Amino acid sequence: MNAFSRRGACPALSAPMQTGDGLLVRLNPVAGGLSPKLLIGLAESALRHGNGIMEVTARGSLQIRGLMPASAVLLAAEVDALGIAVRTGMPVETGPLAGVDPMEIADPRPLAERIRAAVEEAGLPQRLGPKVSVVVDGGGQLTLDAVTADVRLKAVRGGAGVLWTVSVARDGQSAARLASADEDAARDITVAALRMIAEKGREAHARDLSERQLASLANWHSFAPPSVVGEMSGRAEGGAKECQSIGLFNLAASKVAPGIGLPYGSMPAGKIIDLVQRALALGTTEIRLAPGRSLLFLGQPADACPSLPQAAATLGFITSPADPRTRIAACPGTPACASGQIATRDIAEKVAAENADILDFTLHISGCAKGCAHPGAAALTLVGGENGAGLVVNATAKALPAGYRPRYDAARGIGRVAAAIRSARLPGETAAACLKRLGAAGVAEAYQQE
Repeated sequence: MNAFSRRGACPALSAPMQTGDGLLVRLNPVAGGLSPKLLIGLAESALRHGNGIMEVTARGSLQIRGLMPASAVLLAAEVDALGIAVRTGMPVETGPLAGVDPMEIADPRPLAERIRAAVEEAGLPQRLGPKVSVVVDGGGQLTLDAVTADVRLKAVRGGAGVLWTVSVARDGQSAARLASADEDAARDITVAALRMIAEKGREAHARDLSERQLASLANWHSFAPPSVVGEMSGRAEGGAKECQSIGLFNLAASKVAPGIGLPYGSMPAGKIIDLVQRALALGTTEIRLAPGRSLLFLGQPADACPSLPQAAATLGFITSPADPRTRIAACPGTPACASGQIATRDIAEKVAAENADILDFTLHISGCAKGCAHPGAAALTLVGGENGAGLVVNATAKALPAGYRPRYDAARGIGRVAAAIRSARLPGETAAACLKRLGAAGVAEAYQQE
């Protein structure tokens, strides 16, 4: 473990990534979830060997921060000793309730395993870039529509049973739909698409495939009507709503799964241990990581469920999808990240506390222009830079800010924008719609007001 992964690669257990607060590793358990005792053991390892901060990413991966070269080796040894098998190779992701959701159309795990095996057999992981991924979505209470992927398979009910729609690039709303096929054909189309991506080099993604290549994939095997096959629905604007994995989800046999969020995807390991110990006492048998930066606690009887969210709220976790912190994406920022130039989490907490009434849109607070916490466009983005805290309107953190404030004063600037929204909003108008009507110039003027 002497070579650290570069930025843009996936910081797996065997290849930690250098960040401003040390090395970072990302874990994806093969089993999909962890027993409470295993998660407690992992959190204790994070306390021993890292800086005690654990994260759940927007895609539902677990991260441990603040490692050193020697302690990263020790952490890996302890993960192995705990018997936690972690995934390697190209990600093939399934939903957080896969196989236990009574509302899902099909269990996506068998198809996901077949795709993993076929991809390995074809030798594709070594030829594909680290960010290439596949999503296999069985439907149900928690879909993966908001998770971007190079190839997306989603279960649908067909006349002869379950079929899988196959789409490429972007999220579930804007992906280009290719075909509806049975399980065998869906696997074949997926592998064929990945071969085409690999042929374009390790920097390529499905978005780089030509119309001719997409058409050939659409005609591979299909059970969809001719008017649907090859329809490039991915040209639509906008994105899918984020997976809302916070709340209460019903399972079979009168069991429930409380979904509890980590503020901005981050929490001290000690608080995670406290929460998991309470969950274990209430009958939790498995904990799954969920897109949307949350944990799902499986196995509790329905009459026990109020206790865990109450305990979680006391510890500072998010227990309601209406919590304003769910509308804010914030990276670690300064001082945790060497690239960060603003105290992102402090700003986020102040904005959430003072402006919850107008947060019906995504606010991205980025320590620098890389925009790690929210790579896509957001209604408003605060970004740290040489000129202070810039405000970007309806774009990514990489865009040119429309206005600036001193770094220490960024939260007050968002408060000025919130005041402008309250003053200008029409009856029945959302804050997001009001922002659009004010326009970039009007929003920037409000942001810079004293």
